[in-house]
Amino acid sequence: MKKSIPFSYVIVTGFMLFALFFGAGNLIFPALLGQSAGTNVMTANLGFIVTGVGLPLLGILAFGFSGKNDLQDLASRVHPVFGYVFTLVLYLSIGPLFALPRTGTASFEIGIQPFLSGDTGPWPLIIYSIVFFGITCFFSLKPAKIVDIVGKYLTPALLIFIAVLIITVLVNPLGSPQDPTETYSSNAFFKGFQEGYLTMDTLAAFVFGIIVINSVKNIGVTDRKSILGFTWKAGVIAAVLLALVYTSISYLGATSVTGIGLLDNGGAVLAGVSEVYYGRMGNVLLGLIVLGACLTTSIGLVTACSSYFSRLFPKVSYNVIAIVLSVFSAIVANAGLANIIKFSVPVLTIIYPLAIVLIFLTFLHDAFAGSRAVYLISLLFTFAVSLMEGLYAANLQIPGVQEFLTNNLPMYTLGLGWLLPAIAGAVIGFIIHLVTRSDQSELKKADVR
Repeated sequence: MKKSIPFSYVIVTGFMLFALFFGAGNLIFPALLGQSAGTNVMTANLGFIVTGVGLPLLGILAFGFSGKNDLQDLASRVHPVFGYVFTLVLYLSIGPLFALPRTGTASFEIGIQPFLSGDTGPWPLIIYSIVFFGITCFFSLKPAKIVDIVGKYLTPALLIFIAVLIITVLVNPLGSPQDPTETYSSNAFFKGFQEGYLTMDTLAAFVFGIIVINSVKNIGVTDRKSILGFTWKAGVIAAVLLALVYTSISYLGATSVTGIGLLDNGGAVLAGVSEVYYGRMGNVLLGLIVLGACLTTSIGLVTACSSYFSRLFPKVSYNVIAIVLSVFSAIVANAGLANIIKFSVPVLTIIYPLAIVLIFLTFLHDAFAGSRAVYLISLLFTFAVSLMEGLYAANLQIPGVQEFLTNNLPMYTLGLGWLLPAIAGAVIGFIIHLVTRSDQSELKKADVR
């Protein structure tokens, strides 16, 4: 007998999922996108939503669809070595190296720094990092209660703070969208698409999907169809909320240029708009929004990463790993937001296409009978291109390679050069699968004779 899932639990889980995804980057990047895109804001925002909302939703659903219990198991469909390396790199990226420290640094630079006067030195950030990740660690040590903590309490408060600012902007915008900057004057959709990478949400979807599935299993639901249905409903709630917030913040940025000028930092855009509307209290409101967004995300990331590393190193307890991750993230956070983003871009450029292709192959798994050749060749071709894009982003160019790819590979300049190689690799892998299967059938017939 199937156990029914209360709709209230679906809503709470959807709210939790929204809050886990919605970190400071999800505030900063749409605001800057809006300012830069100007009159092309809706086109650019649509591209941002594809990678910032659509792909994370598919990533969540991929787990429910696959029936796998963790990312390494899913990624091992390509090859066991790929499963191990890809999972490790992904968890390090969304965990202690980039995403986790960014939650602490971003919340400090947007929510605290505006209230500090003059050159205060490194100590305010050091103290704030200790407090922020101390709170994160405290809640992360209660992983079974994450749905209640985040979904019932932190998310509604976060949504209220965001709604106050957004409603004000919609009712009384500072001005009209201006002409787009050079980067958004053409191909605004694809530029927004690439900006969505920076949220890291498609990568996080592989991690947060496990939290969602475990949350429904904890109430006694175990059959695959019910889990997939629950994941779909909770995921759609989170996706709708994210899309609405992204669109509103992009509009906020697009209409702010007249009032605060064209800025080069999304956090400064939000701070400037908040101060124009509410004065000093605007900075307080923004600080609460950013703190709520960053705290919910950091709790989810520490919880998920600690669960993974405790399975990878079974002799080390979950609690010890959660504490180590929190301490390490607090240290890295002191590198500053700009440096964290700078170092993360090349890594994200390399692994994001791999994650996207893995998601789509997961949904097509049955169509090609789960052939390893399809997974392996498609991901190999994807990696060959994304690696070159990542090296270029890191200013480590191989002479002649970038020029060759720019001139000969379709959509390379749009950041989608990996797309056709991924498709070609899948087709080649499928042909190999059919030929191999045919040869095996002939061998079986010969044995029978």
